[in-house]
Amino acid sequence: MKSIKFAAALIATLIAGSVFAQTNTPNIDKRQEVQQKRIAKGMESGALTAQEAANLEKREAKIEADKQAAKADGVVTKAERAKLQHEENRASKKIRNKKHNANVAG
Repeated sequence: MKSIKFAAALIATLIAGSVFAQTNTPNIDKRQEVQQKRIAKGMESGALTAQEAANLEKREAKIEADKQAAKADGVVTKAERAKLQHEENRASKKIRNKKHNANVAG
């Protein structure tokens, strides 16, 4: 009887774990966190103007909305992950370009 309960618990854990893994986006989450910190540091240092920061934040909000849309059906596909990764790459380049342009917060 104990082995049946154990097997049932193990199967339930595996099923729950696989569903969680399908909608989990740890790499995207980490990149979003890092890029938010980069934007904040740019604001603190004056490397980003208020308008530049607002535009970058708008881009990050779009990525978050796209991520939530990808998770909505319960599965984040390989194509959806690739799209999110591409968006993060573009956002990262934009942050770098905006932080190193001639505009400074005054």
